[in-house]
Amino acid sequence: MTLPRILNKSLRKLMFPTRVPRSILGASQEVAATTQLSRTLTSTSTHGKHSDDVLIIGGGPMGSSTAYHLATSRGGDGSGITVIERDPTYARASATLSAGGIRQQFSLYENVCMSRYGLEFLQNAPELLKTDQEQEEEEIDMQFFERGYLFLAGNTEQEKEKMMANHALQKQAGCKDVRLYNPTQLKEKFSWLNVDDISLGSYGTRGEGWFDPWALLRGLKQKNIAMGVSYLHGTPVSATRDESTGNVTTVDVHLLQGYKETSSSSSQHPMNIQKRNVNRVVNAAGAYSGQVMDLLATPNRPLYHPLPVVPRKRCIFFFHCSASEGVPIAAPLTICPTNVYFRSEGKADSAEFICGVSPTPDMDADSTCESDLDYADHNLFEEIIWPALYNRVPAFGEIKVKSSWAGYYEYNSVDQNGVIDFHPEMKNVLIVSGFSGHGLQHSPAAGRAAAELLENDGKFKTLDLSVIGFERLLDGGKNGSSVFEQGIV
Repeated sequence: MTLPRILNKSLRKLMFPTRVPRSILGASQEVAATTQLSRTLTSTSTHGKHSDDVLIIGGGPMGSSTAYHLATSRGGDGSGITVIERDPTYARASATLSAGGIRQQFSLYENVCMSRYGLEFLQNAPELLKTDQEQEEEEIDMQFFERGYLFLAGNTEQEKEKMMANHALQKQAGCKDVRLYNPTQLKEKFSWLNVDDISLGSYGTRGEGWFDPWALLRGLKQKNIAMGVSYLHGTPVSATRDESTGNVTTVDVHLLQGYKETSSSSSQHPMNIQKRNVNRVVNAAGAYSGQVMDLLATPNRPLYHPLPVVPRKRCIFFFHCSASEGVPIAAPLTICPTNVYFRSEGKADSAEFICGVSPTPDMDADSTCESDLDYADHNLFEEIIWPALYNRVPAFGEIKVKSSWAGYYEYNSVDQNGVIDFHPEMKNVLIVSGFSGHGLQHSPAAGRAAAELLENDGKFKTLDLSVIGFERLLDGGKNGSSVFEQGIV
């Protein structure tokens, strides 16, 4: 198939107009959500002593889910639980900048089970996250579009066998709504799909799709505060550790709410630094969790085994297809053999889509500056994404990118799987991080698991997730201890 020559210099501006802010929710909804999240923050005095049974660093889905499950395990008592969040608007949070997907199609049994609990949580969220202030607050609507995931295997026997093995594991984990389709069946179900180079497809007919990350964040936060969980607008700047045990004893928090930074103010100003005595700490700082571990370790006692979680940039492109025929309607989130993905956005027949792909390993560098998120990498679209889109859906020969944005993966550089475990050198610091793109959908299960470890002497109760413990990272995965997830998108 010959690629249409629409990406020449004269038409580049038509394909890539000036960047505009992401607006999947719509401007009014986004402003309302931001206002609500900011409004529910609690103010905290900087005077006196402050002690926490559990201090959670990171108020995104992982941190807020941990707080929720911990408070509910204590009969709805969130006292003694404090969550630190540096940005209550979540403007650059990984969750709000993601595609918002949830699926059961993973290659690791535990990941499938985590997704199944995540689905159950989303389906019951309006009741689970209900508060006594429900008349004042809007009812939680996850806006779950149950349109499925469609994984496509290339025309090699190896890819086909891998998909069949993953399917068998998913069935073993209790998935009843994931089906395998041969090329003929795929073409019958998705007439817009080119299957000439496809050997097999795996489609989730139910229990998969995408939802609104804002709704989950808002719902968790409202419920947590109603249960007595405290949220602080700030960022940790230093810590102290016990000389003998290595445990973290205090965390200094630079409070940001109500303070206007000026040239004369600094992170060491006594009026905006709050020292918190801590019993236990949860590191749910997402893409920054590796840096947070180094901070908690203190400069004088660096970790022998650092947390290998780093920020990696990922881009999403929002485009419109103007073809007169063959335009996908209600397209599932479709993953091509090249790992390029796309799905419908908005109404089923909107002819609008989002798409993306992870960069090739040689181009996938750690991000060293958050300003990297100021722009999307359009060369990635031109050179990798769009050719794959056109090959998979001929109608995508006539498209125009309307907007784009970038966010971070909390990338576990060892095996791209999550970490839920206490650190061996700081045994009162629990890590809940490193999910490398599937953290949002796994946040309910991860939060439940974290709460169980905190409340049950370091033991899981409902789902044994020891396979994603820290021990596998001690040797960097060099001795076969890594646990790779084949279904990273």
